[in-house]
Amino acid sequence: MLFGFVNAMLFWFVATAIWSVWFVFRDPKFDYRLVAIAALIPDLIDGLRGSIGPLHSVVTSIAVLFAIMLATAGRKPSRQRLLAIPIGMFIHLIFDGAFSNAETFWWPFMGANLSDEPLPSVDRGLLNLPLEIIGIIGCVFAWRYFALADKSRRMSFIKTGSLTRN
Repeated sequence: MLFGFVNAMLFWFVATAIWSVWFVFRDPKFDYRLVAIAALIPDLIDGLRGSIGPLHSVVTSIAVLFAIMLATAGRKPSRQRLLAIPIGMFIHLIFDGAFSNAETFWWPFMGANLSDEPLPSVDRGLLNLPLEIIGIIGCVFAWRYFALADKSRRMSFIKTGSLTRN
């Protein structure tokens, strides 16, 4: 279990979430903080089990999306902010390679039993190192690209999650 937390990935998921959403939406009002945190949720929650679990299933991400759509009907600002959660969860599945395990990816449709296999990010072992280095580089580029060294931009990001580019 300790090896799993030592081997956990952080920067890879944060960078891929922020850059993926930026390249697709380029929306300065999008909450990039929330999408980055949501991209970490599957490993954080399934990691408590000590093995891969329901948050590595596309069905769970779809259920979260559906729940947010229902809960925020008629409340566009809330919906816009909260949609970052399932988007971040979907991004995690993509950049974790969760689709390579069909039983887990399609859980519970491929069987109701949860796998005892380790999380993909734990199972990769030292192969995570280059991915984390790429993630760190991606975070540094984001810091520079969005000029977060500027205090007003940084405070805007901290308070609202928005990122802008001049």
